[in-house]
Amino acid sequence: MSTPYPFSALVGQEDLRLALVLNAVSPAVGGVLVRGEKGTAKSTAVRAVAALLPGVRVVPGCRFSCEPGAADPECPDGPHSEEGGAERPARLVELPVGASEDRLVGALDIERALAEGIKSFEPGLLAAAHRGVLYVDEVNLLHDHLVDLLLDAAAMGASYVEREGVSVRHAARFLLVGTMNPEEGELRPQLLDRFGLTVEVAASRETDERVEVVRRRLAYDADPAGFAGRWAPQEEQVRARIAAARALLPEVRLGDAALRQIAATCAAFEVDGMRADIVMARTATALAAWAGRTVVLAEDVRQAALLALPHRRRRNPFDAPGLDEDKLDETLARAKAEAGDDDPDPGPDGGPGGGPDGGGEQPPQPQDGAGDGSAPPTAPQAEPEEGPAGADGPAPSAAADAPAGGPPREQPAAPAEEPFRARTLTVPGLGEGAAGRRSRARTAQGRTTGARRPAGGTLGKLHLAATVRAAAPYQRARGRSGPGLVLRRDDLRSAVREGREGNLVLFVVDASGSMAARQRMSAVKGAVLSLLLDAYQRRDKVGLVTFRGTGAELALPPTSSVDAGAARLETLPTGGRTPLAAGLLKAHEVLRIERLRDPSRRPLLVVVTDGRATGGPEPVALGARAARLLAASGTAAVVVDCESGPVRLGLAGALAADLAGVAVTLGELRADTVSALVKDIRRAA
Repeated sequence: MSTPYPFSALVGQEDLRLALVLNAVSPAVGGVLVRGEKGTAKSTAVRAVAALLPGVRVVPGCRFSCEPGAADPECPDGPHSEEGGAERPARLVELPVGASEDRLVGALDIERALAEGIKSFEPGLLAAAHRGVLYVDEVNLLHDHLVDLLLDAAAMGASYVEREGVSVRHAARFLLVGTMNPEEGELRPQLLDRFGLTVEVAASRETDERVEVVRRRLAYDADPAGFAGRWAPQEEQVRARIAAARALLPEVRLGDAALRQIAATCAAFEVDGMRADIVMARTATALAAWAGRTVVLAEDVRQAALLALPHRRRRNPFDAPGLDEDKLDETLARAKAEAGDDDPDPGPDGGPGGGPDGGGEQPPQPQDGAGDGSAPPTAPQAEPEEGPAGADGPAPSAAADAPAGGPPREQPAAPAEEPFRARTLTVPGLGEGAAGRRSRARTAQGRTTGARRPAGGTLGKLHLAATVRAAAPYQRARGRSGPGLVLRRDDLRSAVREGREGNLVLFVVDASGSMAARQRMSAVKGAVLSLLLDAYQRRDKVGLVTFRGTGAELALPPTSSVDAGAARLETLPTGGRTPLAAGLLKAHEVLRIERLRDPSRRPLLVVVTDGRATGGPEPVALGARAARLLAASGTAAVVVDCESGPVRLGLAGALAADLAGVAVTLGELRADTVSALVKDIRRAA
């Protein structure tokens, strides 16, 4: 087993270290979600803190880590003797992104149950993590149903398995830590709320600190055991402090004044439900114990709010997490004044980060690397739109759009209208892509539609009736003499399930001068933002191609981070000609590359335009040929017709026909304004 990087040797990342330590002191806090860019020591910190947890005494031979003298009465391996026991280190169990439900919660040995009549249960990762740490890297990429299962177990302290007539319950209390890179997609708000604390991490921009990170990391890589040995005294101090804080925790008093401050803070920031209040109370209590105090102070409540509330006040996935600290201070001061100041004087070392000796011991900070400091690409220079005026008024001319003798100016970015609930656009047919909520697909979850032989030797979900039917005709030939079923491996049948998949939704947005009328562009941005919200809820990947002037640009490569798409949309400039063909050809190239990367994820092309084409030679003919090329590749497409005014040319409808897709107006995108919605994109005959 490799030597973990010492927790005490971490540089910076004070909030991350504090959040991990508080959960080690009080697992009831509810775990930590660590959000941050790549290379910011998220994984290193989690693995480091696991080595500091006190050892656990377990019943010998118990697969569920029961504690001697306090064993779970419902333990599947019980009953246990009240005496004896052996001590072992607390485990760090890692849940891989591609894990199955059976791997997480455990599975029944179906072959043994059918062949021998024995109900045998094989524990999963939740059982292995009991009284230890369950670490989920890239938790935002984990399937939603798995996230639900592990968060339910973390909240209840137990795992329930109901399979094929067998019910198993076992204790599952663990420190839950999830890490994620927001660039790869967000967690749903209801899942964010289930994590007790959330920490935002980023690489330091201080030269001296970065130098120290690199120096320590190189020293560790050269001699892990020797490096860990040099930090052993500091590690032992932190380990002893965690143990002392755990012992002190039951004696910590949470007074009425602190409770009122907690309640007032949660009310002021309009968080939903009561979970935030409870988590803040537990966190403030753990902060006091970590500081060696038996009374919760206002400073503890403030620090608890900064860790427990930012991710709970987001109203939609595009809101940046965070708290207004001035508002927080005003709220705490007002609640303290209303309750009367009954907090004792904390003294010089009474802050939430201070230790019993006033030393303010720093918990950890690993650094796997540095953040990516790249800046967003600079938008290309706009060109004035030429050609006939649109229905919204004449297109801006070069004279009106540029100073004398200078280059043309692009139009200022228009704000987006309020998003709305968008109609459901789906890809036709039956896919086999990543689990999601958009198009029909064969998935591991969903309704059972049939049975088949296991593919590649993997059984998956057993279809019991089909297995019995397959084995029944051969019972006499196999010499069956009793009530048991003589079963062979080739009798087994897996259930075929139909659910929903996530798709790649590629937006191709016309940002030319014909779309530059401010009211129209605001409506267009509002519509695209609504579709982005819909993509977020349906667990899609999204990409954004824009075209204007002389060409097209991939403004957002396909990603699971829809908030990145919203950010690019907000600053989208407009102006210039309308190179429709360039935009469609760019989309074709993006989709070709994505098919190579992820062939099972089916694309949905959403073209947002008024249908005009004015850029390049023979723009209309080139646009039609590009559209037919996309249609020939089998790409499902929908054209959002942005044309407005009393005179309509119907160019978007012609484009949709060339794409073998459908055209909808901006108004028809609203799910609540259409009585009969077409849910599948139908290709033209």
